Amino acid sequence: MSGAVAGAGMPVCLSVPRQPACQTTQPSLGPVDSKNEAAMSELVPEPRQKPVVPMKPMGINANLLGYIGIDTIIEQMRKKTMKTGFDFNIMVVGQSGLGKSTLVNTLFKSQVSRKSSGWNREEKIPKTVEIKAIGHVIEEGGVKMKLTVIDTPGFGDQINNENCWEPIEKYINEQYEKFLKEEVNIARKKRIPDTRVHCCLYFISPTGHSLRPLDLEFMKHLSKVVNIIPVIAKADTMTLEEKTEFKQRVRKELEVNGIEFYPQKEFDEDLEDKTENDKIRQESMPFAVVGSDKEYQVNGKRVLGRKTPWGIIEVENLTHCEFALLRDFVIRTHLQDLKEVTHNIHYETYRAKRLNDNGGLPPMTVETEENHESNL
Repeated sequence: MSGAVAGAGMPVCLSVPRQPACQTTQPSLGPVDSKNEAAMSELVPEPRQKPVVPMKPMGINANLLGYIGIDTIIEQMRKKTMKTGFDFNIMVVGQSGLGKSTLVNTLFKSQVSRKSSGWNREEKIPKTVEIKAIGHVIEEGGVKMKLTVIDTPGFGDQINNENCWEPIEKYINEQYEKFLKEEVNIARKKRIPDTRVHCCLYFISPTGHSLRPLDLEFMKHLSKVVNIIPVIAKADTMTLEEKTEFKQRVRKELEVNGIEFYPQKEFDEDLEDKTENDKIRQESMPFAVVGSDKEYQVNGKRVLGRKTPWGIIEVENLTHCEFALLRDFVIRTHLQDLKEVTHNIHYETYRAKRLNDNGGLPPMTVETEENHESNL
């Protein structure tokens, strides 16, 4: 074969097609394959760079190899709270004779109301609404609580009760203003005294019919600045059927008039809170209560109650009244939340409005004015 090619001469050798040396190791692509490859190169887009996804913190769902001690933060907070104590300020509003002072004494099982602190029974009803605050320090289990009970004698006791809620609203805003001025001081205190009203118990007269216009007007104005908890006073004056119907009627009237009481729906933080608070809003509110600071012997036990010709009404018996529900709600389950809603919602609303009215500048106090003048 090689001899024949050599005899034919160089021109013949050039006429024979030869494969390039680079293709001897790879199979050649036919015309169909090359067309498919060209078509695929046109259809398949160029690979894009993936967006950068922020990495999760390494500590999430990490399995600890040993004990660190993170869970002790709760104990640390408990010890610090026990040393410093905490403040709780509760206001009671309602007509005279509804048992406000007695209920507060029953609530905290001590003589903390205004009438228990040197009140004279011959004292006349004031002609205008007065604000009287009584402070006490209560200790239980090593935990100290500075309790302030704010009473409002004269509310709803006049013939003309027009705008009688204004002194109460003014007092509440004054406490916000006092806290704000302490907060904006250059050299402010390490712990600002908290005189803000955390809770307002509004006592509804047990008429069994409907709310009075004064009740609606008060709650309509004050529900925007303080946590209002409606309470039906002296519930033992109604039968069980009357009490149930009256509670439903009160809830309906509050809803129709757009009055929000604590706990407000919009402040529920999660599904668990919403479920728990919905039950309270739809079943318990307003609490129908009976107050008494006297003890009686019932079935060999000493109980708080009211003695009547037909028996003893036990204050802490749920079949007699809802005082136990109110106590658990205010003290045992929602006390901290009452303080947080006051600080994060009501106070922040007042603070934002106050700073906005002042052009974004903090309110001037005597101390800030003196510092400003000295700097000039």
